Amino acid sequence: MRVLILSSPESTHFTCVVPLAWALRGAGHEVLVAGQPDIVPAARSAGLNTVTVGREFHGKDLLTPPLPPGKRPIEVVGPLTPEMTLIGSRVWVLHSRYLAPRYLEVARQFRPDLVVSEIFDWAACLVGGALKIPVVSHRWGVDPMSHLMRATAEDLLRGAAERLGIEGGLPSPDVLLDPAPPELLVPGAPAGTPIRHVPFNGTGPVPGWLRQRGERPRVCVSMGRQTIALGGLAMFRGIIEAFGALPETEAVMTVQEEFLDDLGTVPANVTLVPPTPLSGFLHTCDAVVSHGGANTLLTVAGAGVPQLVMPQLVDQFQGGDLLAAAGAGLALGTAGAQNDPAQVAAAVGALLAEERFTKGARDLAGSMAAMPSPAAVVRDLENLRCAY
Repeated sequence: MRVLILSSPESTHFTCVVPLAWALRGAGHEVLVAGQPDIVPAARSAGLNTVTVGREFHGKDLLTPPLPPGKRPIEVVGPLTPEMTLIGSRVWVLHSRYLAPRYLEVARQFRPDLVVSEIFDWAACLVGGALKIPVVSHRWGVDPMSHLMRATAEDLLRGAAERLGIEGGLPSPDVLLDPAPPELLVPGAPAGTPIRHVPFNGTGPVPGWLRQRGERPRVCVSMGRQTIALGGLAMFRGIIEAFGALPETEAVMTVQEEFLDDLGTVPANVTLVPPTPLSGFLHTCDAVVSHGGANTLLTVAGAGVPQLVMPQLVDQFQGGDLLAAAGAGLALGTAGAQNDPAQVAAAVGALLAEERFTKGARDLAGSMAAMPSPAAVVRDLENLRCAY
């Protein structure tokens, strides 16, 4: 069958769909990714055929205007609230309405049998409804938002659905795929069909020394590409200072090259490396410090490594809280705690010293391993198309 994959214009949202796209290709199906320039490089790096639709979205612009110099989002807006989700939902829904005709044009040329989209791309439901083909929505991790956004989508896309001849307004997806294990499901969110998270952390090289265990406990610090750019430089310096208080620990910290000089001198037990695919060296790590981004959190959880989550934006707060509740790590969810090197050092020290975190992380990894693989899900999607 032919499968059209759509995504909101955030590459970190798109990466969740890549393993399913690989499984579809492996099963002999034709796959085409349609998206704005923001996601096309990620799709091509994953070896997928693409068509570019529309202009670049510049999603970071949604976050930077209200940020005073040197301030992070958590210091200005704090953790995500339902009210913030409802306000923010209008941006994504109206964006989907704008792009729907362009996606529909691509779909009519490609003639797909199935549409797959990440959860924020509401245009997929319009395309599927107009062409009368099934639609699969794919959550990109711990999801405290999409079910709250659904009412906004139904309201603002009703007219678009009517103009396309879709009765009853915006259709619901035929399948909702969820890569979060049972321990990380958001209370109150609709249940989805489980799909095992398979890491796709990019295609960069992993140094040979990083693929081997060192003599000391190793902690990876991976805070995502946006965190330092969005006022996070002082926090990065604080994290480095925290590891100065843990001299028996080896820290490997991923940092973009343009920020290296701004970080100054680092302790002898801290090594700064460029952004490197996590899945290539997690087996050599004893703990991870991260922002709790969807792909990072699930990649580390699947490897059975304890985590310290220091959330910065939206879904990251709920992900950190659920991970801590599962016993697989700790979360520092306030700016004050994150900015205090002593609290960061104490949390990292606890992860390394207390066996309960190692056990909790391994139990969570076992739960994820028991979820259906993308290949198994493809067989179900083939049956869905046949029964449509």
